[in-house]
Amino acid sequence: MAAIDTTRPVAVRPTGLTMRQRRWISKGLVHLALLAGVTLMFIPLAWTLSTSLKKPGEVFLFPPTFIPNEIIWRNYVDAVTAIPFFKYLWNTAIITGLTIVGKVMSVTLVAFAFARLRWWGRDTLFLIMLATLMLPTHVTLIPQFILFKNLGWINTFLPLIVPQFFGGPWLTFLVRQFLLTLPRELDDAARIDGCSSFGVFARIILPLAMPAVLIVVIFVFNNTWNDFLGPLIYLHSQDKFTLALGLRMFQGEASTSWNLLMAASLLTMLPVLLLFFAAQKYFMQGIVFTGVKG
Repeated sequence: MAAIDTTRPVAVRPTGLTMRQRRWISKGLVHLALLAGVTLMFIPLAWTLSTSLKKPGEVFLFPPTFIPNEIIWRNYVDAVTAIPFFKYLWNTAIITGLTIVGKVMSVTLVAFAFARLRWWGRDTLFLIMLATLMLPTHVTLIPQFILFKNLGWINTFLPLIVPQFFGGPWLTFLVRQFLLTLPRELDDAARIDGCSSFGVFARIILPLAMPAVLIVVIFVFNNTWNDFLGPLIYLHSQDKFTLALGLRMFQGEASTSWNLLMAASLLTMLPVLLLFFAAQKYFMQGIVFTGVKG
């Protein structure tokens, strides 16, 4: 019987997964979870698109059909003719455009003053401005309505547009955070060349702050375009309605035409989606930069 050599090392096979395999599995699980979340978020949008292409009788079938038996593209034509869609679109565009102009002008100027200028009481006033974020909008709703009623602005676009030219704490805070990341040497160099404070703002700071400005544009556009409460309170005439009010009126008058309502809703949603995807790079860049420095 041969003797066993105990001096030779015995090769041991590795058990379990390697570090690289574990890393790939963890990444795969994360991506699967994110994909599941995205799928859940897109289900309502996909169902809206499906309903907008169905016949009226097919909307309430049970079990429901996701893919229409016959795609009806004419639903979109009927949706914009069933209500004065383009009139509501024009009203919404006017309010949204002027609101964006007012917000961008006021927010960037105020943020520049808080971020780049040195003046007595600046930090105290900035904290007071941030404290207004804790005040719910509905608390000031009645005083504002009484003020605009005394001014004779009810049933006009003025209550929805004029306040936007006086800034806002949240967007001012975002732009201020972005401006703090810019080197102060730029201001000093511009002042040596003879620029005033407004010249520094208009010629140096504002061009460099375009990512933050685009964030303001996206946020304001989305909030104003989809605003329902403001137009509901201040607009009474049907010819002054916005798209949000028009869709709600359409739902009340033709509650059974869900295919047309979904088609009109998708058309209303389209400008917001196009704006976001067109400015997505600047949106992400601005979100990252606005939280760099406090």
